[in-house]
Amino acid sequence: MPRKTAPLPPTLEDILKTLGENIKLARLRRKITTVMQAERAGMNRVTLRKVENGDGGVTLGAYASVLFSLGLEKDLLLIGQDDPLGRKLQDADLTHTKERVAKRKKL
Repeated sequence: MPRKTAPLPPTLEDILKTLGENIKLARLRRKITTVMQAERAGMNRVTLRKVENGDGGVTLGAYASVLFSLGLEKDLLLIGQDDPLGRKLQDADLTHTKERVAKRKKL
């Protein structure tokens, strides 16, 4: 029985839809059919269609397999690379670490 996941917020749905469209455009630019793409990515055409539609129920591994088969796997390394909020928190020393919490307890 498939697992149920919580519904995605509309913003995430829009982002996944755009990601799917970008993947589809990359496939079309390479003149690869859905049958060929699905075979290269190790999935069936239904799953590929879901990826290209930005379906939130598809695993990250499926998206990664499609990107790999298109030669775009390194794009995954861009996720979270630029983290302005995290850097501001780090610079302000507002992050919590075990060492810092232990230090506070000693004081």
